[in-house]
Amino acid sequence: MTPMANFATWYGDDQVRECNAVEFTLEHGAIPKELTTGSQQPVPAQIVRECGEATFDKIPWVSAFTSMFLHSNWLHLLGNLVALFVIGMGVEDRLGRLRYLLSYLFFGLVAVYGFAYTSPDSGVPLIGASGAIAGVLGAYLILNPRGRVVSFVPPIIVIRLPVWVVLGYWFVLQWLSLGDKESNVAYVAHIYGFVAGVAFAVLARRAGPARRVAALSRG
Repeated sequence: MTPMANFATWYGDDQVRECNAVEFTLEHGAIPKELTTGSQQPVPAQIVRECGEATFDKIPWVSAFTSMFLHSNWLHLLGNLVALFVIGMGVEDRLGRLRYLLSYLFFGLVAVYGFAYTSPDSGVPLIGASGAIAGVLGAYLILNPRGRVVSFVPPIIVIRLPVWVVLGYWFVLQWLSLGDKESNVAYVAHIYGFVAGVAFAVLARRAGPARRVAALSRG
């Protein structure tokens, strides 16, 4: 997930386009201070000077959903799509389409609100689906612990590695990156999403055998 305001729009030129992009991101991105207070915050004074007064009315909790479908650029979007394609199908097969969709949204909400309450005074919009996808990664680790993932090891090695190695390394990397003050990546949101996915999958696995026993007893 990316706490930044450069979501591109396809209308306007130069300053007009930049202002449209900023206003769109402020309206649909998840701003921590808005989520923690429940009220729309004033547009920063510098943006008002450069772009004029904003004209939108915002419901903060709705932005927790819309922010998951915004990305800062095509590379950001492509990276998330690849991760979702590689890992998501395994989770969908285990949960079914509806539960997979609902769990995906749940992971995203946990990531967004987790980030918001970690940085409650931040006025920078959070955008991206990485928190929700991190939850899918966590769920996959529990639901398919013996799975293997095709991985690229620089410079040219492509190898199938155990999923716990790949996702374990990814999680540790997120944790170690928390201290990077210059990065515009919301690593803490990834961690919240991943933990939510792990917890959800543990509960789902425990509930599975109970449902099967109940079905057999009815038969």
